[in-house]
Amino acid sequence: MSAQASPAASVEEPFSIKKILAPLAAIIIGIFMVVLDGTAVNVALPGLMNEFHSTFQVVGWTVTGYALAQAAAIPLSGWLSDRFGAKQVFLISVFLFTVGSLLCALSTSVEMLIIFRILQGLGGGMVLPIAMAFTYRLSPPEKVGQVMGMMGIPILLAPALGPVLAGWLIEQVSWKWLFLINIPIGVVGILLGIRTLPRIERKAVAALDRLGFILAPLAFAGLSYGVSEGANGWSSAKTITGIAVGAIALILFVIAELRQKEPLLELRVFRSSDFSRGIVVQWISQIALFGTMFLVPVFLQNAHGKGALDTGLIMLPQAIAAGVFMPIGGKLFDKIGARPLVFIGMLLVTVAAFILSKVEADSSMMMIMGPLTLLGAGMGLSMMPLNTHLMQAAPRELVGRVTSLTNAAQQVMTSFAVAGLSTILAKRVATHVTDGQDQLTAYAAGFGDTFLVLTFIAVFGAVLGLMLRRPAKVEGMEGNQPEMMMHMG
Repeated sequence: MSAQASPAASVEEPFSIKKILAPLAAIIIGIFMVVLDGTAVNVALPGLMNEFHSTFQVVGWTVTGYALAQAAAIPLSGWLSDRFGAKQVFLISVFLFTVGSLLCALSTSVEMLIIFRILQGLGGGMVLPIAMAFTYRLSPPEKVGQVMGMMGIPILLAPALGPVLAGWLIEQVSWKWLFLINIPIGVVGILLGIRTLPRIERKAVAALDRLGFILAPLAFAGLSYGVSEGANGWSSAKTITGIAVGAIALILFVIAELRQKEPLLELRVFRSSDFSRGIVVQWISQIALFGTMFLVPVFLQNAHGKGALDTGLIMLPQAIAAGVFMPIGGKLFDKIGARPLVFIGMLLVTVAAFILSKVEADSSMMMIMGPLTLLGAGMGLSMMPLNTHLMQAAPRELVGRVTSLTNAAQQVMTSFAVAGLSTILAKRVATHVTDGQDQLTAYAAGFGDTFLVLTFIAVFGAVLGLMLRRPAKVEGMEGNQPEMMMHMG
């Protein structure tokens, strides 16, 4: 995406944010709705287990399926925007997300809810990349940073408000309102977008990489399904089939993408060793962040008996700390580079995970909120420098493709984090029950074991962080840094 000014922004009058407030509002509504929904449902998982009389592993697919659908849609967003027009695709994406929300609220079984969450994810996955393209079009080159900074509001605010809002809605009304609330917001966003978003000229594009489009979701979904079924036994037919199908599809996907001149995802960027190390650290960050956001609400409600609203409030310091430390990390990056910030950030994540591994059923809330705050600070300090580093570490001719690749990979890591950690938790709880512990004690012990695994993963991330080189200064990068923040997933 290049920073091009729209006609409205290129007139001789001084630039004013007021001139683009209406289209920005339409874009922000779409982003806020999608990001908020991604965190809100985590708080509802225990309630959904009771509502549908289902297991933790099955209900977890309301999160996993949503993330996988987003991963499948993200790479398509650029091609579809060029082929059919960014405005049309953005509005259709918001429409799909809104319709998916209505269908989720009307679900009468967990299977229906999972299917409609996938529909939500297909729409939501394309919203963020297209929104970034629109923001660049609306902004004159010298004001891109100022305008993109405004886009950070929903990215930072939605994860903090999601669990709190979800908790209040679940306790005061019903889990269905997690989805019903999206409908009026989505309608307003669509109507505002129709009236205010400019039409962007379509581009001539190559044929769609059909093989990549088929193989990528099959690979990611197969592997995630196999990992999640591991809770029922790693030798079971479902586990073996899921992992086998996913692994074969992944191998075929890599081969197909490397042979394509214009692939769906540009995998050649992994030839840069610095990029490869950086993206592995990013994956570890995603596993730590979303694994925690998935596991802690379930633990608080099952082991501590907390209500959904209290759970959301307890999770709030993590998001606030991330929001506070994110701009600090961005400013320090220009002076000292990514390596020290990523190392310190992952070190904080490691300490947080280790403390959480010591939490018991009767632990105080400070024992939980303290490490959650550390985790948020570590993620906020390292995320923006890491994203900027990835853009700079990629070969210059492939930089334009990095955004889709990192966004898709982050969504896949989110689904793997949820599936993998819920599998470990279920297995460890079952082991402790077999050893004669009562259910509550066994659950707390299983939770500690799972976070001990996260601790070792975070240590690996910190070591890799030390191996990152300082990215070379790139002219104009200062104006592009807000874009990096937008692509955290």
